[in-house]
Amino acid sequence: MVNLIEKATLMHFHRHRIAEHSRGSTKALGWKDQHSQDARFAVLARIGPLQGCTVLDVGCGHGDLKAYLDRIAPDAAALGAYIGVDLLPEFIETAQARFSGQDNVAFYQCDFSQLILPEVDYVFASGALSYRSTEVDYYQRMIAKFYQAARHGLAFNMLDAALFPEHPLLVGHDRAGVLAYCQSLSGNVEVVDGYRVDDFTLLMWKCERVV
Repeated sequence: MVNLIEKATLMHFHRHRIAEHSRGSTKALGWKDQHSQDARFAVLARIGPLQGCTVLDVGCGHGDLKAYLDRIAPDAAALGAYIGVDLLPEFIETAQARFSGQDNVAFYQCDFSQLILPEVDYVFASGALSYRSTEVDYYQRMIAKFYQAARHGLAFNMLDAALFPEHPLLVGHDRAGVLAYCQSLSGNVEVVDGYRVDDFTLLMWKCERVV
């Protein structure tokens, strides 16, 4: 997200929600509630068994995906390492405090669109591609960037343009178009919907799916 006005708008939106709903809350992130967030996480987690794997969470917020993965796979060795990145310092500060003392967890405040991403086993992006951008090819470039960083697979969600209402900050995407683009990058792609009214998820693998 190179546009400084877009960055400022995004940060203002979330800081307003922090003031309205309290720091560390699900609503501060822009989600309706934890149930809707967990419904998205459940689909993302279908990407494969994560035990011993390194994970990059793009747009990590408060690290809620890490907490969700810990709940569904409480074994301490479930993840090899978890890295979370987010634009908002407030989100990163909350995440760092939440998971302090865990050696295999790290959070960084940065603009992921400008970051050279580390190579990991799996990349997750929940909500990170829901914000408007004036760059015509922004979303395609980010999908390709995430996919390139993943050794095994990428899981991300988007708002559905056919169902999501007009919004000044958030934007829906053409599901068929996104699927076709992902299929141009990977021969093993799955699209999932139905878990939320206006959302869809793409799961992309670089080889045969591990089950």
